[in-house]
Amino acid sequence: MTAVVLALLAGGVVGLALGALGAGGSILTVPALIYLLGFSPAAATTAGLVIVIVTSVTALLGHARAGAVRWRAGLLFAAAGLLPAAVAGALSSRLPQPVLTLMFAALAGLAALRMLRRRAPRGSGRVSAVRAAGAGAGLGAVTGFLGVGGGFLAVPALVTVLAVPMSAAVGTSLLVIVTNALVALAARAFTAVDVDWALITPFLATAVLGAWDGRRLTAKVSAATLQRVFGTVLLGVALAMGTATVL
Repeated sequence: MTAVVLALLAGGVVGLALGALGAGGSILTVPALIYLLGFSPAAATTAGLVIVIVTSVTALLGHARAGAVRWRAGLLFAAAGLLPAAVAGALSSRLPQPVLTLMFAALAGLAALRMLRRRAPRGSGRVSAVRAAGAGAGLGAVTGFLGVGGGFLAVPALVTVLAVPMSAAVGTSLLVIVTNALVALAARAFTAVDVDWALITPFLATAVLGAWDGRRLTAKVSAATLQRVFGTVLLGVALAMGTATVL
């Protein structure tokens, strides 16, 4: 199987997850780029940001048309993560590759466990400026370091910290993801990382298409079932990455 075909298949899976769940899909991108397409961890996280941005914008447009985006809350949350995203993005390429891979594996494992728990977060009804700033800054740092959108963290944070209703949390999280990822990618523009666009382009194309298919899939398959499937796959990816790096 050629690298282009693998890129097409992997992109479709990533887009499907992001479109169906609003989270979890982007965190599959980096392992796919490393283990299927042979990218270095630094190049994979940079390319992952490009894929996250374009795919998330596509999904965000659909949620915006449905009126399911809280623009003010999302921008306030994202603002707290701008500086951490820029700093982390600039520092990421300087970390040893095994360290970067282990950090990603740990985050993927956390994401998988959260998805497998299948419990929807409940709004607190109160907004704490300090907690909002802390959550936004933390998400920005994660985005900058590891090249993932962090939707699995953004959705519960928006609900519990900014009291965004669950019906609007996914769309609003996409706004936060795009903002942080753009800043992190801009910070990496000054680092010497080579990205193979011949493989990123087909990956990105099927990811965008998969995002639209994922939205339609939610009408046929329950969210709980989708979360269990993707959570199980993601947990396997995390264990495989961690084991391969340590050994």
